[in-house]
Amino acid sequence: MTQPVTAVDPVKLTADLIRCASVTPTEGGALVLLQNLLAEAGFDCVRVDRGQVANLYARWGAKGANKAFGFNGHTDVVPVGDVNAWTQDPFGAAIVDGWMYGRGATDMKSGVAAFAAAAVDFVRQTPPDGAVILAITGDEEGDAVDGTVALLDWMAINGERMTHCLVGEPTCPNEMGEMMKIGRRGSMTCYISAVGVQGHSAYPHRAKNPMSALVKLLTRLEEKPLDDGTAHFDASTLAITTIDCGNPATNVIPAKGTATVNIRFNDAHSGASLTAWLQEHASAVQAETGVQIALRVTISGESFLTPPGDFSALVARAVQAETGRVPEYSTSGGTSDARFVKNHCPVVEFGLVGKTMHQVDERVEVAQIHALKAIYARVLQEYFA
Repeated sequence: MTQPVTAVDPVKLTADLIRCASVTPTEGGALVLLQNLLAEAGFDCVRVDRGQVANLYARWGAKGANKAFGFNGHTDVVPVGDVNAWTQDPFGAAIVDGWMYGRGATDMKSGVAAFAAAAVDFVRQTPPDGAVILAITGDEEGDAVDGTVALLDWMAINGERMTHCLVGEPTCPNEMGEMMKIGRRGSMTCYISAVGVQGHSAYPHRAKNPMSALVKLLTRLEEKPLDDGTAHFDASTLAITTIDCGNPATNVIPAKGTATVNIRFNDAHSGASLTAWLQEHASAVQAETGVQIALRVTISGESFLTPPGDFSALVARAVQAETGRVPEYSTSGGTSDARFVKNHCPVVEFGLVGKTMHQVDERVEVAQIHALKAIYARVLQEYFA
């Protein structure tokens, strides 16, 4: 008589992953652990390492299946900071009063454990007509150049494809089930350098003050809102994050100054259109002041939206069934690897409450891990029904 297969415990798997000290870009054993679990369940597993980054691609079912549901997530974590400020070992996965402590407990080893457990149980119990894919990176918290991007590059070369993807990042602000992401704002940083003429502060007419030019430029950039928001996005924001010249003297006008601004933008803009806008203002201030102004812009992601439809509704139904809450469709927050996946297939994000991510004593409520696995299991069941 065949013995029933034991379900994968997502809490134990979360604890095992937390005990892997996988601070970006160190793999720490987390992907090895997942590969062993998935391979044993019949997933074809490939390590897609690039540069210093470890990545794992796992597929159950036929390559090129008409239906191929994908999960995306990361096992890398941010540094723990002052270890003495923690009340628990950051890599110990201790459970205290129903909460599991550890770096990555919220962001996002619990999410990876929940979808890996749900996927393994699903293919063992009700093998679907299609494919289940897990694309897991070790480079989400870093530069993200050789993580999910490397996985997607490899998939394109090898004819692998997801038809839809769910990213397991924490998405709920306060209560489990209250929010899912159907898009994200774009993010860009502009590094501004201004070069003038050094001089004595008692004779400002003999100098060209780069700091005055920077202040004038930054005032122009902040003068008016970038927009009032769009149908699915809040208003774009611009934040001045630093102004500096490294000048210790009070009687010297410096020759050089720098400033940095960060912009989070909605679908009314693109990185290119905002770069042109920044350059237009910089050129105007340069013409007014005679100070040479140069810009260097980095764009970490464009804004994107997965329009509400059948896929987002399917995920929302699963969330409501397990939590009793109808999740709000949101595009708030920072960037995630969904910004890369959206070029490959429709993508949404749903995960647990993210209040403690990146904090000292990062922790997850154990009950939420079980709930998240149940939600992901429902998503798979309905997707392949």
